[in-house]
Amino acid sequence: MTTIEPKNQTDMSDMQEQSSSSSSQKMLLFTLKIIEYFFLAAFIGSGVITFVLPDNPTVVLTGSISLAIFVFLFLINQQVFRVSSNAASKLDLQRKAELYLMNSNNHSTKNPIAPAREKALQYSQELIDDYKKTRNLSRNLYYSLQIGTIVFSGVTPILVLVDKLEPGQSLLKWLPVIFPAIASIVASVVTSFPFQENWISANTTVESLEAEQEKFVLGITPSYRCYDSVDESQQQQKAKEAIENFITQVNNIHLNQLQAVTESQKKEEKTQPADQSTQSNSQQS
Repeated sequence: MTTIEPKNQTDMSDMQEQSSSSSSQKMLLFTLKIIEYFFLAAFIGSGVITFVLPDNPTVVLTGSISLAIFVFLFLINQQVFRVSSNAASKLDLQRKAELYLMNSNNHSTKNPIAPAREKALQYSQELIDDYKKTRNLSRNLYYSLQIGTIVFSGVTPILVLVDKLEPGQSLLKWLPVIFPAIASIVASVVTSFPFQENWISANTTVESLEAEQEKFVLGITPSYRCYDSVDESQQQQKAKEAIENFITQVNNIHLNQLQAVTESQKKEEKTQPADQSTQSNSQQS
């Protein structure tokens, strides 16, 4: 018991130091954000005053300086936010890597299995982040294009009515032609690129990877358990096998997703010539 207590105390002290560093980074980011908003408000106020007093060079100079400082602070804040996000993510991975190892009586910060578990979790987390970006991008593009198709199609009858009420406007004559053309282009983009399929498949992969990660962190399944035996050498061997099983399972989920994407692309390539042949036959008939 005397050897375990100092180790637990060092673990707690390291955790406290890491949490204090992350909190200090958050405080720095919050302070920079307040200064950034202050100079943004100064720039907006200078712009309003410029409209009222356009011949005052001091106001124009103040607005220009405020805009330059605002842009500088905005870029600095983005960099600080990335650094703090990476530090918080690394701290979270370290906690997850050491969570299941706390069940061991020989748990310490120098456990050789902990860095390997952290690397495995980092690999899976990078895949999760990539699939989340794909999911969010595909979802936003799909909804934006669908809304654009609805808006441009719905505005067209209104423009036709306005053209009849105001026959002298030359621009209104072209708008009922331009808006349906844009709506058809947007609709064809939606049908040509599988945004919805990519969004759904990426979301499914994210959920599968996150579920597998939680199983590995908590050691729920038998393939991820390493402290069922009493012998320490067997525990280390099972811990290594658990990491190998986790990496294999993550790779299988990732490869299944890639195979599904390639199969869907092949199906689309096969269906496009068939659609073209049917259209040519209908035109000839």
